[in-house]
Amino acid sequence: MDNTDREILALLVEDGRMSFADIGRSIGISRASARDRVQKLVEDGLIEKFTIVVNPGHLDKSVSAFFDVQVNAQAIENLAATLAEQKEVASLYIMGDMCSLHMHVLVKDMGALEAFTHTHLFGHPDIEKVHCKLLMSRIKQRRGGPRL
Repeated sequence: MDNTDREILALLVEDGRMSFADIGRSIGISRASARDRVQKLVEDGLIEKFTIVVNPGHLDKSVSAFFDVQVNAQAIENLAATLAEQKEVASLYIMGDMCSLHMHVLVKDMGALEAFTHTHLFGHPDIEKVHCKLLMSRIKQRRGGPRL
């Protein structure tokens, strides 16, 4: 991957629908070259998928909560798989200590958040500790993975 590929990735992170012609114009290469480079980035696995970012407030999901969940290490993969299936879970990560999960949950209101925690977290035999932080306001939202 060279600097041109990095520039292409940066453009696509900001606008995944950008045309090959617009990419080419932005960085000074031909449309065909832009198309070939994007296809190679996909084939090489640098681009996993093209997606959109949805404003959860417009979907009646105004409460955004971030959980750090300490888990019995032997059960972490099974619990992660179960939680990942829940519609309220926007993102879920197994952390490097191999005994904690970091989870982003989007719900309609505080009642829905309470119901989620009671159903999926409280009283679970493999969960040792739960920390929850509520989002107050969005200042900057990272899109498309790490900045290059």
